[in-house]
Amino acid sequence: MKKLFLVCLVAALTIGSVNAQEQKNEKTAPEHGPKIVFAEQVHNYGTIQKGADGNCTFTFTNMGDEPLIISNVRASCGCTTPKYTQKPVMPGKTGEIGVRYNTNNIGNFKKTVTVTSNAINTPRYTLTISGTVEQPAKN
Repeated sequence: MKKLFLVCLVAALTIGSVNAQEQKNEKTAPEHGPKIVFAEQVHNYGTIQKGADGNCTFTFTNMGDEPLIISNVRASCGCTTPKYTQKPVMPGKTGEIGVRYNTNNIGNFKKTVTVTSNAINTPRYTLTISGTVEQPAKN
């Protein structure tokens, strides 16, 4: 009876340590999936004139091992209009998010654009545009 108890105890301890080792390996294994990395997160227009070109482009790369899908891009207000890559971005490839600010609004501005994707590192990413729009000098 004692031998049976010891055999069961050794078996239980062995199984427990094997399960603990497998869980540890799962946590330390690299994550698989799409990973979004932006070349820049902030675009400063500086000081521009009313009616000037308010376009800028944010470039990103899929640094993961699965296709990256941008599901939504939303601006913080109606004066900013985003356009983005609609097709899945394959691993190692790049995509773009174009942002247009309405430069008919005079004064300082700081606006955000929220990017939602299936990226495992940052499923929600915030980009920022800022600058100052001035009235053109009168001659």
